[in-house]
Amino acid sequence: MADLEFYYDPVCPWAWITSRWVVEVQGLRNYEVVWKPISLKFINETRTDDWYTPAYRAAHMAGLYAHRVADVVERQHGNAAVGALYTALGEAFHPQQRRPEINADPVAFMAEMLAAVGLDQALAAEANNDAHDAAVQASTDEAFARTGKDVGTPIITFHPGSDREASFFGPVIANIPRGDAALRLWDAVEIIATTSGMAELKRSLRDRPNFD
Repeated sequence: MADLEFYYDPVCPWAWITSRWVVEVQGLRNYEVVWKPISLKFINETRTDDWYTPAYRAAHMAGLYAHRVADVVERQHGNAAVGALYTALGEAFHPQQRRPEINADPVAFMAEMLAAVGLDQALAAEANNDAHDAAVQASTDEAFARTGKDVGTPIITFHPGSDREASFFGPVIANIPRGDAALRLWDAVEIIATTSGMAELKRSLRDRPNFD
């Protein structure tokens, strides 16, 4: 049984930072993490707000291209391969600022990401295959069933499938904690998340994301 399930969209910079904290703790404590899709495109596709510009829509479509390929990677190679692919994508999208490239040519970009982690580049063709969308939607719905709606990514589930299971949105952090700092934050967040009746702890002010 996994220690944690992490619902991510690879285009979200905040999810990326949180995921690197999770990977840090994973290495320090030998935890098992399951990487699951949540689609910002599906969450927002009916929006008509002024802020939801074509640039936002393109970014969210980029996440769906990646999720489609990750779906076939998970089926053929398992969750560890999905984690490796997410790492390659996140590095390209965020520190390297290459996200627009996937919208220009989804197959070529995903072929490069697959090659970077030693997977078959032919799987990149699945970026344009909407047959994977039902699985991505089901995972998105599963995440919201655990937290309620009006949240985004990441969504984290501690101790999935156990009597200690607890899910929440976040934490949204601007910097990646390392070493003892990562463990202290993990233990604090786990206590808060698994405390009976705890629903929300939030402030709207935040620093700019730091990917170092």
